[in-house]
Order: sequence, then structure tokens, then C-alpha cells
Amino acid sequence: MSELLDPQLLTQLERLQMRTRRRLAGRFAGEHRSTRFGNSLDFADQREYFPGDDYRRIDYALYARTGQLFVKLFEAEDDLSVRILLDVSASMGHEGKLDQAKRLAAAVGFLALTRRDVVTLHLEPAVRPPQRFTGRHAVTALFRVLESLQPAGETDLRSAAGDLLARPGPAGVTVVISDLLTPSWEPAIDRLPARGGEVTVLHVLAKEEISPTIIGDLDVIDAESGERVPVSLSHDSIKSYREVVDRWLVEAAARCRRRGANYQQVLADDPIADVVLKGWRVQGVVR
Repeated sequence: MSELLDPQLLTQLERLQMRTRRRLAGRFAGEHRSTRFGNSLDFADQREYFPGDDYRRIDYALYARTGQLFVKLFEAEDDLSVRILLDVSASMGHEGKLDQAKRLAAAVGFLALTRRDVVTLHLEPAVRPPQRFTGRHAVTALFRVLESLQPAGETDLRSAAGDLLARPGPAGVTVVISDLLTPSWEPAIDRLPARGGEVTVLHVLAKEEISPTIIGDLDVIDAESGERVPVSLSHDSIKSYREVVDRWLVEAAARCRRRGANYQQVLADDPIADVVLKGWRVQGVVR
């Protein structure tokens, strides 16, 4: 189907679904519990019988005890609206980060579409308008779009979050896939839970960004702004750099969790099967 994900992994993903702690109220028949009543087998409540109600739902045991007619109400099963906010800025082109981000987006999309959920792909920078995918047949189209993406431009996750929040639709799940190498990620994460759904942040980084190994004098170039900064890297400066990065990673995870968002750090060369099948279970992203 695609070079993004191995067929064996796709088979394993079919056994999973996105986890949500909240009751859902989508618009289409899906496979997640809703705040509406419907046709599932899970009993939810009962109410007085009215002419025209389905007589098969009458609680005859209760009628035998009380002489009053009540109908059983069951939980509906609805779709889950899944929004993927994917960072495709120039900094994501470093050391295979965007390739890993595409794989993550493909896994999220596949999980949702095979469960008849609705998937919307939001790109930042917005190189194209958000695209909506529905149904398992849309998996190929989603993968084709992801495969075509190239890193370019600067990131403004705050504006991207504002645009996402301004669009109509149920709460659902929002998955942010980014290296977070922009100050705008903080207000973005602060704002996204306002929609009322689940938020998951997949923080994609390269090993060299966390623990550089180059020693000596060199110019560091900002991939997005093009700014060139001369630096001199010694063993001591690298040690200090790692300490700063470690604090940033701890603070990033803590900020996400304070906002009620799931957080997972993903390295560009991490095996995607381990990230999805093991890491996502631990983080509560899937069940």
C-alpha cells in the first residue's frame, strides 16, 4: 500500500483504536461510545414509553413488576474526529525527522480511518488547506499526500492551533507532530485543549539535536530563518548544551501534561513499530 508503513505493522494496527477518556458525540456511525443513545448493546438508561417507540425496547421485566411501560436506552457508537497537526517546516528536514513524522501521521490516520473515524490533516506551514479523509478507502489518498510532503518554511504552531480551533466539528482527538523548535509551540499547546477533546504531542527529534558529537569551530545555520551563528564546541560546552536540552525536554513534557495532553518523545531513527505498538500503549494514545 505504501512505503511509509510495513504491511505487517498495518495488520497489527488494525487491532487497535485511538483512546479517548471522554464520551463522544460525533456525526456518523462509528466505533466509539457517544453521549447520544443508539443501537449498541451497552445499556445506558430507560425512559417512559411513548406511542411510536420500538416495542422491542420495552423493559418487560420492569413492566411485570410495576405495571408501567418503559423503554431501554442504549449507548450509541459514533465516529471520532481525529485532527493531525503536522509540522513540515524546514527544521523538520534535519536527520530524517520529517520522514519519521510522516510515518507517525500515517499510523494515526490508518488507525482512525480503519475504525471509520474522520481524519483531517493540518499542515504547518500551511502549504495546502486542511484535507479531510473518511473511510478505510481513504487510507491510500492520505498516504499519498504524506509521501509528497517536503520540508520548507518557518513554523508558527500558535497560528496553526488557532486555525484548527476555528474550524467546526466535534471535540475528538488532536495529534501534534513536531520538533517543537519554535517558541510558538507553548501557546499552541496551551490553546488546543480548549476544544475539549484529547490532545497528544509527538515530539520528533534527531539524536544529534539532543546529544551533538561534533567538536571544534563551526557555523550553525538556522534551517528556517537562514541565520548563521559561529560557535565553538568543546567537551564542556557540549555537556552544558545537553543539560539545557534535558531541562527543555522535561519542561516540555511537564507543560503538555499540565494541559492534560499526552506527550511522547520520538527520535527520528526509532523503529516505528516500537513507537506505535509499545510507546503509544504506555502513553494511553491507543488501546
